[in-house]
Amino acid sequence: MTKRQLHPVMFAGTGSDVGKSVIAAGFCRIFKQDGYSPAPFKAQNMALNSYVTPEGLEIGRAQAVQAEAAGIPCHTDMNPLLLKPSSDHTSQVVLNGKPVGNHNAYDYFRKEGREELRRAVYEAFDRLEKRYNPVVMEGAGSISEINLRESDLVNLPMAIHAGADVILVADIDRGGVFACVYGSIMLLNNEERRHIKGILINKFRGDIRLFQPGIGMLEELCGAPVVGVVPYYKDIYIEEEDSVALQTKQMQAARGKINITVVLLRHLSNFTDFNTLERDPRVHLFYTNNTEEIMKADIILLPGSKSTLSDLYELRRNGVAQAIVRAHREGATVVGICGGYQLMGQEVCDPDRTEGEIERLPGLGLLPVTTRIQGEKITRRVKFHFRDSEDICEGYEIHMGATIPVEGEKESPLNFLHCESRTDGYFKDHTCMGTYIHGILDNPSFIDYLLKPFADKPEKTTFDYKTFKEEQYDRLADHIRSHVDIPLIYKILSNHDQRTRR
Repeated sequence: MTKRQLHPVMFAGTGSDVGKSVIAAGFCRIFKQDGYSPAPFKAQNMALNSYVTPEGLEIGRAQAVQAEAAGIPCHTDMNPLLLKPSSDHTSQVVLNGKPVGNHNAYDYFRKEGREELRRAVYEAFDRLEKRYNPVVMEGAGSISEINLRESDLVNLPMAIHAGADVILVADIDRGGVFACVYGSIMLLNNEERRHIKGILINKFRGDIRLFQPGIGMLEELCGAPVVGVVPYYKDIYIEEEDSVALQTKQMQAARGKINITVVLLRHLSNFTDFNTLERDPRVHLFYTNNTEEIMKADIILLPGSKSTLSDLYELRRNGVAQAIVRAHREGATVVGICGGYQLMGQEVCDPDRTEGEIERLPGLGLLPVTTRIQGEKITRRVKFHFRDSEDICEGYEIHMGATIPVEGEKESPLNFLHCESRTDGYFKDHTCMGTYIHGILDNPSFIDYLLKPFADKPEKTTFDYKTFKEEQYDRLADHIRSHVDIPLIYKILSNHDQRTRR
């Protein structure tokens, strides 16, 4: 039975980190459960945590998560414009899945050239809307950055183009929710304000009855219904978009489990590589750049980096590099992924200064390889098997650089790629290895291989991360259904008198 066409819906925010990404993922799952064919869309995302589509192109990880919740493959049309910060002032610009250069913030937000980007994101949305129903859109930051109104590609101008119904999401846990909601709406112009069709209060703690009078006050002040008050939760696990969440995971080593530390890099990227380990009952995973804590780890993981040479310089400056080498000498396993793999070699070279001003630094010296940073970015999904294992594993590559053995050393690949006469990574021994493949730790067979030397510490348990994620999307949908007026949402998205599109 064909479902009626719904308007696109945009979950916009009163500010950053109010929960837009997770709410959008929840509604992707709700619409899927209800028989619709939803797809996520965010015109412009800023994040180091990216993902590779089946076509080998790059998008923000949040939209890949939302597509997973919707039960569909991710595509660049879901996030046509991605900014990957490389410093406090500059970002790599990825358009339709491919890098098109580095820009500083001032140049990027100037009016010149913005119409070309605006046309690209509008075209991506238009293609997506023809294939899916509804498109679940996500805004960025605050909808009321009036100083950036003319250059905004992702919030109300995008909603106006799409004819989307906008649900304004506010984080009550921060405090000041009345001012945030009212102020955000009042700073909009009349055309923008017409698209605000509802208010969603997120991350509520305490007794909802105490907030009940506030709901009526907000509706009267803002002229829009409060569609729901969603309580804060701790028992539903959805992948985070921003590495700011790692600040809550800086835990110390624990007894009775395999202690695995992820070294906190300043430009750490793709931290979702470690989500499966984080949920594995055999493992205690913690993030740190404290040299004493690093020495307590059974396994040290060096993550990806958006600026390998800058992070390498910092690791040498703060003593972490020396701590990693010493810990390995004393029995710890060290594994590097992508930028972390590059760090483990004899040197990292950037003769063309692709990353910045540093042209060459000695690496940690744990692997007999050398890396040359290159301007062309490699993005692809891969299937592979590692060492002598016959299990087929999956992952993806996102890197700018080539790593080869130093002169006089033979190749010793960690991974063998299927359907290609190509290998990946370097295997020195069971305690020292590196790879360019993100997602390698999502494969149970590789995790079992990694943990095998420490098998006497915990009980043997295999963790099925894919099944776990599906359960979490369903739990998130149930949580939102319990606290949001879903019939009202459908009424808003079905009201043909309300939709206006340019």
